[in-house]
Amino acid sequence: MAGDGAQTEDAGSDRIGWTPLPEEAKRSTTSPPAGAARLPRPDQRRIMTVANQKGGVGKTTSTVNLATALAVQGLRVLVIDLDPQGNASTALGVDHQSGVPSVYQLLLGEIGVAEAAATSTQSENLSCVPATIDLAGAEVELVSMVAREARLREALRPAVLDELDYDYVFIDCPPSLGLLTVNALVGAHEVVIPIQCEYYALEGLGQLINNIELVQSYLNPGLNVSTVLLTMYDGRTKLAEQVTQEVRGYFGERALRTVIPRSVKISEAPGFGQTVLSYDPGSRGSMSYLDAAREIAERGTERKTS
Repeated sequence: MAGDGAQTEDAGSDRIGWTPLPEEAKRSTTSPPAGAARLPRPDQRRIMTVANQKGGVGKTTSTVNLATALAVQGLRVLVIDLDPQGNASTALGVDHQSGVPSVYQLLLGEIGVAEAAATSTQSENLSCVPATIDLAGAEVELVSMVAREARLREALRPAVLDELDYDYVFIDCPPSLGLLTVNALVGAHEVVIPIQCEYYALEGLGQLINNIELVQSYLNPGLNVSTVLLTMYDGRTKLAEQVTQEVRGYFGERALRTVIPRSVKISEAPGFGQTVLSYDPGSRGSMSYLDAAREIAERGTERKTS
């Protein structure tokens, strides 16, 4: 499917009525023009785990699009794909076939971040440590290891990341609350929770919050839920507005003002090995993720300077 789409786009200049505007828009997204407004660098590196054990809430989609949005606005970003399905790696255009350097070897301590990270096709400022199928058995192997909950934190030591000069690290979790997700929570400073604007949106959220509190109590006292992102918002329905009000009432200012709309373009992009920012730069979904990334960056600066 991705190959067919690429062929159609390449042949675009031969179509009657073709204009260079889509290509120019795409280039402007992957490489912002000189002098364009750039987001402020955080005073300290921010490591953010994107977690929700409920599937289909836009977790991986939000991870790759927020990371790309920050990267194309001038920040250096690393994505850790901790989901054995490897969907984040696919969306970022990073090879994740069995045998390539991956997060599996990173967790085992066989390689470091510098060896595991590959540059994304979405931006030269964006790198990804891919997940291969080998990661599927990692939870079993980690059980017998010393400090099994802190393997990722050890790999993401400040000295290592300082040398690589990343501003943000995003960790994409599997849709479960197993050992891989625990590693993500122990290795992070902040938690981003994507919540879909649909019925049963808050179902199971209490369990996630309880697990975060347990990690705070015993393994990572500095962890906090800093950001809640409402996804799949359909302004035509009363339900979306009701869920939005309920989430904002519960999480307060931690819920971003920006909401991510339900969008066909957002859903289609991964099938072409892209984020929505490169697949359709001018779409509502792309603009929303750019706004959400800007809000995250500005909130981080406000928090550090307040």
